[in-house]
Amino acid sequence: MRKGGILNRHLAGAIAELGHGDRVLVCDAGMPVPDGPRLVDLAFRAGVPSFEEVLAGLLDELVIEGALAAREVREANPAADGLLAGSFAELAYVPHERLKELSAGARLVVRTGEARPYANVLLRCGVFF
Repeated sequence: MRKGGILNRHLAGAIAELGHGDRVLVCDAGMPVPDGPRLVDLAFRAGVPSFEEVLAGLLDELVIEGALAAREVREANPAADGLLAGSFAELAYVPHERLKELSAGARLVVRTGEARPYANVLLRCGVFF
């Protein structure tokens, strides 16, 4: 058993397989999950685990060189927008429909139990050197 970090074996294994340039979608419970990417579904109940909790855990494990969110998050979910803006120097916004299209190219989708709208982000993995 691991001492800490991400304990979910499916998520820990999926993270270990990621490389530079791979994309990871961290999404709320309502985001449509496209066919293709590996899915690790952490949703348990509405709000559990939260988008913030899952994102924080992933950011402790991954090197991120860019992030993409739906521009609708700015008005519909200021708390999530503030979290994203504070977490990523390289944060870009696209229409939600475009984010859904781009998520089909993700290598991994991590579904949270988040029940607030537009709590979704498409991460681009970087390298540690």
